[in-house]
Amino acid sequence: MGLSTVQPVRVLVVDDAVVIRRFLSEIIQADPDLELAAVAANGKIALARIEQLNPDVVTLDVEMPEMDGLETLAEIRRTRPELPVIMFSTLTERGAAATIEALRLGATDYVTKPAGMSSAEDSVARVRAELVPRLKALVRPAPRGAAHVPAPVVSPSSPCRPAEVVAIGCSTGGPNALGRILTALDSKLGVPIVVTQHMPPVFTRFLSERLDKDSGLTVVEASEGLAVEPDTVVIAEGDHHLEFRREGTQVRCHLDGASPEHSCRPAVDVMFRSVAQVWGAGALALVLTGMGNDGTDGARALRARGAQVLVQDHDSSVVWGMPGSVVAAGEADAVVALDAMADEIQVRVGRFAPRESVGS
Repeated sequence: MGLSTVQPVRVLVVDDAVVIRRFLSEIIQADPDLELAAVAANGKIALARIEQLNPDVVTLDVEMPEMDGLETLAEIRRTRPELPVIMFSTLTERGAAATIEALRLGATDYVTKPAGMSSAEDSVARVRAELVPRLKALVRPAPRGAAHVPAPVVSPSSPCRPAEVVAIGCSTGGPNALGRILTALDSKLGVPIVVTQHMPPVFTRFLSERLDKDSGLTVVEASEGLAVEPDTVVIAEGDHHLEFRREGTQVRCHLDGASPEHSCRPAVDVMFRSVAQVWGAGALALVLTGMGNDGTDGARALRARGAQVLVQDHDSSVVWGMPGSVVAAGEADAVVALDAMADEIQVRVGRFAPRESVGS
């Protein structure tokens, strides 16, 4: 009576360490919405388990003997391109580099292994808080009509004024979405781009380096006092909110260690509020794929100053949490497919002529 008919999310745990397999298994088995499909000690066993059991989602260790996480991921993507894969990586330079490469190869998301926690209970709580919502969101994405979201608006063909800065906020699925947008942009965009991607320290540096190699734009990790320049992308540093200070005609970065917002530091809302204060109506903001609602309050602050806010559409988002929240709040000027986002940016900064309006 009143019991849910929704089937639990079936999870395959892949890790060569017995203690980690047990650790993750206990977290999964403690949640009624999740089911442990199986465990595997290396990539070869994992591939066989996937074929046999057809799990809904896989957690995949980066460093394993016989067949490591990157090799396993590449094979999963060859045979099961839509299967959600969450990398389970260490908070080290090696772990960060491997995780960024895994995201490039098609990993859906990642969670970092506990480090420096005061107790086993704290470790379990931290991993549970990060992993469990991802397992559910990646397998049961919010429907287009969730939370009474209004129908997506057609992207307008002409902005009020050319944007002077592009501010981007993203989380789950964000690294790949950023890569697709930045590689499609003109290297002479003429304005700066500032980005908050939910990521820990070290990871943001490797993300910046990877995007810098792939894009015609210059991509750097933020540092205190760094000048914000045209044709340069500044990525918020992990564990610091990214804000801005105007000094005459120059805008510089300020790294803020204030408390997390939405359990995130850096937080999109913090950056968006600062962009609203510094650039006002000259800002163009993008809210891309991600869980939760970080970015909604910041979008409201931006639009109150006359700025434009675009959100990624439902179908191209890995998780339509952050963009869907902005739409539900009535703070989106346009809902745009990921593959159309670069052109939309270039129209709104004045690089391209506006497209003809639909029906005109």
